[in-house]
Order: sequence, then structure tokens, then C-alpha cells
Amino acid sequence: MVYGDSYLPCDWKAVERAFFAAGKPALMTVFRNDGQWDYSNVEFVDGRIVAYNKELRTPRMRHIDYGLGVFDQAAFDRIPEDQPADLAGLYQQVLAEGQLAGFAVPARFYEIGSFAGIQELESYLSRSPSDP
Repeated sequence: MVYGDSYLPCDWKAVERAFFAAGKPALMTVFRNDGQWDYSNVEFVDGRIVAYNKELRTPRMRHIDYGLGVFDQAAFDRIPEDQPADLAGLYQQVLAEGQLAGFAVPARFYEIGSFAGIQELESYLSRSPSDP
């Protein structure tokens, strides 16, 4: 699952390998954001997601939900078919059950849901691979 307003320069195969290695029904990718590009909303310690909340953030939340999640069908069995559901709620539920794996990515995300974000992405994509 990928957020529709994000460009994610990451190793997609590494994320897939991490999901299968974890043996859990859900995996959230995270990035150490330190509040730089958006509000950090994940506490990630020693390769584990300790806390995740988009509304009740704490100073210990230095990572952000990167916008790429991997799920087994079993994760979605928690959602009643006749009710609307929020992905954040599903993440919180599987985390509470100890069934949410985490994977830290090293490269930042690019928000592309705004004109400013698209311009920033264009600048990133126009750089030569040797540019910092």
C-alpha cells in the first residue's frame, strides 16, 4: 500500500524481504524525520515500532510513517465490512496486538499532494545521481 500523495525513493525489494522475514500481518516503513518534513508520529526503537499516533504525538516520536505499508489479507480481517475504516486505526490496532513490524528507510519521502511538493520533487529528480 502506498500513499497517493507521496514519492518514495526506497529499496522496495528490501521492504518486501523485511515483511516476509518479520512474519507479521503488517509492516510500516518509517523514516527518521525529526519533525523536518512533516510531524513525526512514530516512536521507533531498536528496529521496533513502540508507538504510532497521528494526533497524540510525543517528543519521543522522531520517525514518521513513510507512506509505504505491506499487509497480509489477515490484517484487513480486523475491519468490519460494513464500516468505514482509517488506515491509521488499523496500524494502531495491529501495533497494540504486537503484530506490526517496522522497517526504517534511509531516504526521505517527497510529498506530492501540493504544487510546492511537486516542485520540490522536480528539483530532486532533475539532479544528477552524483549530486548530494
